[in-house]
Amino acid sequence: MKINDQTKFIVINRQSNSLYSLIADGQYRSTSLGRGTWKSLIGSEASLQSNCNKEGFNVESDMPSYGKVRIGILGDDRPGCSTCDSRIGFGTGGRHDYNNTCGNEAWNGADNGNKHIKAMGYILVQ
Repeated sequence: MKINDQTKFIVINRQSNSLYSLIADGQYRSTSLGRGTWKSLIGSEASLQSNCNKEGFNVESDMPSYGKVRIGILGDDRPGCSTCDSRIGFGTGGRHDYNNTCGNEAWNGADNGNKHIKAMGYILVQ
C-alpha cells in the first residue's frame, strides 16, 4: 500500500492457480498474518477494533451491511464478527465506506481512534 509517499508491502504465501481463483467465487479463505502485520501496511496511524480479527480473502462481517474486504482484516467492538466497523485491506466496503476501497477505516472504539485513511493498493502475484 502507498500512503502519501510511503509504500509498504506484506507477503501472503498462498498457493493457487491465480489471484482470480482465490477471490472470484466469494468464498472466505483465511490467512494467519495477524493484526500487527496488517496494521504495518498503514503504519503508526493504523487502527482496528480489538475483536473479530478475521483475515484473509473475501472477509465479511456476519451482518452483510457491515465491513468487508476482498483481501485484508476486519475488527469488531463486540465479541464475534457481526458488527465490524473497522478494516484494513484491499477492496474494502460496507458501513462507514466513505468511498475508501483501499486502506483503513476504523470507528466505534478502535484501538488507535477513528480513522479514514485512503491508500493506493498494489498487489503483486508470483
